[in-house]
Formats: sequence, structure tokens, C-alpha cells
Amino acid sequence: MSAKHFVNDPAHAVIASLRSLTLTNPSLQFDEASKIIYRHPESVSSAQDKISVICGGGSGHEPAFAGYVGRGLLTACVCGTIFASPSAEQIRTCLAHRLPPQSTGTLVLIMNYTGDVLNFGMGAEKARSMGKDVEIVVVADDVGVGRERGGKVGRRGISGATLVVKMCGALAEMGASLEETARIGRLAADNVVSVAVSLSRTHVPGRPEQDAVEEAERLPYGTMEIGMGIHNEPGCEKLQTDLPKVVKKMLAQLLDQADQDRAYVHVQSSDSTVMLINNFGGLSNLELGAITTEVWTQLGRDYGLKPVRIITGVLNGSLNGLGFGISLLKLVDTGLGSEKSMLDLIDFPSEAVGWPQPIKKETWEKQYATIEESADSGAEKVKPSNLKMNPTQFRSAVTTGLKCVIAAAPDVTKYDSIVGDGDCGTGLQRGAEAIQKMLDETKPTEDLLLAFLDIVHVIEDTMDGTSGALYAIFLNMLAHNLRLQDSPSPKDVTPQIWAKALDSSLQALTKYTPAKPGDRTLMDALFPFVKTLTETGDAKQAAEAAKKGADSTEGMKASLGRTVYVGGEGWKGVPDPGAYGLSEFLTGVADGL
Repeated sequence: MSAKHFVNDPAHAVIASLRSLTLTNPSLQFDEASKIIYRHPESVSSAQDKISVICGGGSGHEPAFAGYVGRGLLTACVCGTIFASPSAEQIRTCLAHRLPPQSTGTLVLIMNYTGDVLNFGMGAEKARSMGKDVEIVVVADDVGVGRERGGKVGRRGISGATLVVKMCGALAEMGASLEETARIGRLAADNVVSVAVSLSRTHVPGRPEQDAVEEAERLPYGTMEIGMGIHNEPGCEKLQTDLPKVVKKMLAQLLDQADQDRAYVHVQSSDSTVMLINNFGGLSNLELGAITTEVWTQLGRDYGLKPVRIITGVLNGSLNGLGFGISLLKLVDTGLGSEKSMLDLIDFPSEAVGWPQPIKKETWEKQYATIEESADSGAEKVKPSNLKMNPTQFRSAVTTGLKCVIAAAPDVTKYDSIVGDGDCGTGLQRGAEAIQKMLDETKPTEDLLLAFLDIVHVIEDTMDGTSGALYAIFLNMLAHNLRLQDSPSPKDVTPQIWAKALDSSLQALTKYTPAKPGDRTLMDALFPFVKTLTETGDAKQAAEAAKKGADSTEGMKASLGRTVYVGGEGWKGVPDPGAYGLSEFLTGVADGL
């Protein structure tokens, strides 16, 4: 749990966030006193009388539900403070004064939380007493709370509620009656199940930092909590596991018909489904994508299900929560005829900032031809050379250098975290491990170029970023300059051949980078290595010169690279990560000869 926020006043955060919706969607209005986001009357078509659909609850779940106000979704949303239901008076104000005057009725959608049920219920009853036609649909989709534990209160409403909102909003926009829309809302609520897991509770702005310390003790590093709610409610089980295993457990809670405590919806492999992956708010898009793939894979492999729609993103959040939820909607007959199936309602166009709908129905339903992606060997046929070397000695030198790089990787990462983006060490380690794997799986050869280009191809495939590009360019140049010294008959590779090729490659590298010694880059290690090898023909002396050059970068002000614009003065206490990593490799190579 992170206790750091840009806005630490929770009241201000709620008001400012709600106001932003009117900036990103000009058709919305904001009643600040009652914390209501509603559609401007002029944005609602008066050509046909339609019902209104409203929703609401505590703030902190953005974009739910204020972010779903707009054409094709909600008419209005009533918001409370963070994780607290709005008052009955706020709701009464919305029902009485913030809906289109031509509205023929109002559907109130809420999630199953006591405060929401009571306050929205009270507001609805007040509106009915004034002669308004109001229906309420309560969504309770969380299987993390089973029948036994839920008791009389029942299950909580979580991410599946967004699908119910989407369908009811679409029906209302189509001109459906209040009775029809309420029936479909209840039908959808009866056929959606959800479960969530989190690595930590969320931190509410304005709360003590000590909350984060206590949470770290309650849910230690490496522990997940299945069934955690979106208001920091405790889950049903804590466990230490990995993503595939926790997804397997979550899907079992959603779909295992033998679990009588949680078998709320019977889904068979022949059923069509919609899959929704909800980010609590604190997960990166990278992780969310990996989670989506894992859920989709297991649904197909273990349950024979291939969802016809997949929706991902922050849909019903929990501030900065490090968790995600899985929702599955079983598509059943609405009884409304063509163009009003559950899937039609999910696909129906909407204009709300919170709803992710970038993929059109036509794209989902088009049958694309399968493209067989054959494995690309990556490397064209390499022309052999007559440059001969001792393969045992070559492999010993390279392997020793790789071991040194892998051992140094944590330090490289530490240095790069201070002066860069922290990826240099992992990149070097990834490349080193891949080269070692290739060496273990291939037969030795005395042809220097064949052996060397095998290494170059691995580096091209596994090392990315700026350093990866520089290594790939330089080593391809080096292979070219070695080949220029090939001969019609076999000849042994000498230090002089290496030195000449290295020197020519280093000079050519200036076409791609202006880096020179003194700029605090890997050139501070590479230049002295090449210079010393050229002058002495001694690899050990050259490696010592590289180490000396790398050491000299500690306290050196950078002229190139990320260090130039990284704040602070951390660079004064650490060497350049790239130069240090290279010098460790060259030292290992020299020791392995």
C-alpha cells in the first residue's frame, strides 16, 4: 500500500475529480452541493420520451459510476465521500431536480452495500410518494462472499455491476420502458459473477501513513488476499502463490458447480460469455495485460469457454488498490427480439469517459483468416571463415565473462536506479544468461566468425534499450572487421587481429553515437580497453584499463544518457552502470583466457 498522494485532502479530491468530468465531457453538469453529475438537458433528446437511469455510491471507485454518465449509459450519478454512501437528501435532489423533465420513469441501479441500499431506497420511496415512477435494481455479484458467510445481507456488488449499468443504459437510450429495463437489469445481475484478489488494501488520502505500515504487517510481501472488497473489506482467504495458481482458484470460485456455497450461475462450455478484468487502480497496464491473457487461457483450457467479448481496464476501482477482479457474464435471452440481446446492449454505442469501448462490434464478429507464424530462425546462412581459434579457450573466456556480468547485475541495477531507469542490470543479465544457454546447447566450432555471430544474434534478440542497440551495432561492425582480415587459407586469430577489428569498429561507432571517454558512458570502459589491447596485445592489461576507466566515472558529470536529466547528485557516489557492467565482462574474459 502506498501512502503517497498528490492530493491529500479527500474532500477536495472528490469535488475536483467530479468537476473534471464536465471538462472531459462538455455535455455533463455538476451539482457540487449534492455531488451529482448529470446530463445537460440539451444533451438529452426530447424527440422521444425515455426513462432515466441513475446510479451512485461512495467515491473512490472511479470511473464508477460518475464516469459512466453520458449518452447510452447513465443519466445521472449521485456520489458520496470516499467509500461512503451519499445521503438520502442528495438522492432525493437528483430524482426531483436533476433528471430530464420529460423522463417517463427512473431506474435506480445500486450495488449491494447496506448504506447504498438504505439511502437510495429512502430516496426512491420519497420520489414515489411524490408520484414519480421509480424502480430499484440491486447488483450482488461477488462470489468471494459465499452463501453461508453472506447470510441475510447477501453478496457484495463489485465489478460485474458495470455490465449491468451498460446494458440498462443502452436499453434506456433505445427507448425501452421502465419495466423492461428493470427486468433486464435483474436478469443481468442474476447471470454475472465476480471475484477479486489483491496484494494490499488501498490507502485513502488524508489517512495516517501508519495505515500503510500496518497493512504491510497484515498482508506481508508475497501474500495475496482472495475476495478482498473494493472498500478494503477483508477477503475470504490469504495465500502465497503465483498468478496462474491464483487465477485457477478464482475461476473455480466462479465456475465450480460442486461448490454449493458459491455456485450462483451455471455456466457450460456451450454458453456465450463476456469476460471483464477490472483493475483496482494500482496495477500497470503491462500487468493487467498479462493477467488478461492468463484468465483467457485458463478459461479456454480448463472450462472450454471462449468469451465473445473481453473488456479490461479500471472499471470499478478502489483508489490505488493493487488488485484485480474477474467478472463473467453469461449471455442469456432477453426476450426482447433482434438488436436487443445482451451482447447488442454491451456493444451499443455510448458517450461516457469511463467506458472502454475502442473495439467495434463489426471487428469482434469478423472472421479473420488464421495466419501461421512459422518460427523464424532469425539468422541467415552465415558464410564460414578461415579465422581459426581454440574453441575450448574461446568458450572459457566468454563463459567466465558472462558469469562476472551475472554476478555484477544487482550492483549494475542499483547504480542504474540511482542515475537512470534501473533496467541496465536486468538487460545485461538477460543477455548473459541467453548467451550461456546458447553455448550450452550448441557444439563448439573453431571458426571464429561462426562462433562470434551466434553470440551477436542472441544479443540482438534478448538485449533491448540503448545499451542493447549499441552492443548490437558495435558487435556487427566487429564481425565485419574480423571478416575483412579473413584469408583464403586457415590462419590463427591473434590479439593483433582482434585489436585491429576492435579499433576499426570503435571508430565506425561514432556514426551512431557522439559518446567519447569523459561523457560517463560505457565508452569510458570500451575506449581504454581497445587502446591498450592495440598497444600491448595483452588482454589482461586491456581489461585493467577498462576497469580503471569505469572506476573513473564515479563522480563524473554526465554529458549523455539519462543521467543528464535525472535530478539529484546520486551520480557522485556511483560509477556509470554501463561502463561498470562492460568492465566486469572484459575482466572475466581476460581471466578465462
